[in-house]
Amino acid sequence: MTTVIETRGLTKTYGSVRALDGLDLSIPRGGVYGVLGPNGAGKSTLFRILLGLIRASDGTATVMGGGVGDLTAMRRMGSMIETPRFPPYMTARQVLRWLALEHGVGAEADVPRWLERVGLTEAADRKVRGFSVGMLQRLGVAAALLSRPELIILDEPTSGMDPPGIQEMRALIRSLADHDGVTVVLASHQLLEVQRVCDRVAIMNKGKLVREGAVSELTAIGERLRLMAGPVDRVLAVLGAKGVRDGEAVLADVSRAEAPALIRGLVEQGVDIHEARWVGTDLESIFFTETGSVQAPETIHAG
Repeated sequence: MTTVIETRGLTKTYGSVRALDGLDLSIPRGGVYGVLGPNGAGKSTLFRILLGLIRASDGTATVMGGGVGDLTAMRRMGSMIETPRFPPYMTARQVLRWLALEHGVGAEADVPRWLERVGLTEAADRKVRGFSVGMLQRLGVAAALLSRPELIILDEPTSGMDPPGIQEMRALIRSLADHDGVTVVLASHQLLEVQRVCDRVAIMNKGKLVREGAVSELTAIGERLRLMAGPVDRVLAVLGAKGVRDGEAVLADVSRAEAPALIRGLVEQGVDIHEARWVGTDLESIFFTETGSVQAPETIHAG
């Protein structure tokens, strides 16, 4: 497995506080990778080290095969950390042209294309002083993509966006990974969105990695068969200790190998089965379990 980011024993201290505590992390090339954690988990510190904005106290990190700060490696990546700020008197189009020149891509940057990709074509010639937070996020993503990077790091890319905007950003991120071949590393406090868009996730807590893996594998843990069937009391009687009511449905704690016999048995007992599907846990539950967080989902920050 080829990695785009790898850290070994990465540590960052601020006095007696360890923002990162011996972090070992490998992020593979390709797809969308989520980095999650409650406030103070170390996510923002990790991103800043990888981008060369701050130095680690100990340990090592490589990005795109080079050390942190290696110019060749840095030219192959883009980033948007926190809500971006741009000269308020410039239009969105002027901002991207200016940044293209600053990054040395100049005429090679297809500004209209990236404005269209992030949904800002109609606002291209508006001054950014009037932009909402969500529009600034879109412009920040476009700026990060100007040099056509192989790796892009996005910190809270859907912050300040309404539901349609979040859906559009999700589609853009998946498109970058699936059609442009860009490896996307992102952090978001919107755990449902992370579950929908990411292929793999790392969950951090107190500067350490506490869980990592494919989203599909993590959410399959504790998989149960959800039955929309009735009478519910009869279903529960057949299942005994292996069944629990879930609203109008029943969750059956059985293996996939046991499922066919269970369904046959229920039918023989006069149960009408309207739906049977496998359900696992969700990323939110895993997040709370691994971090011990007691915050409501909408207040969780991934940094």
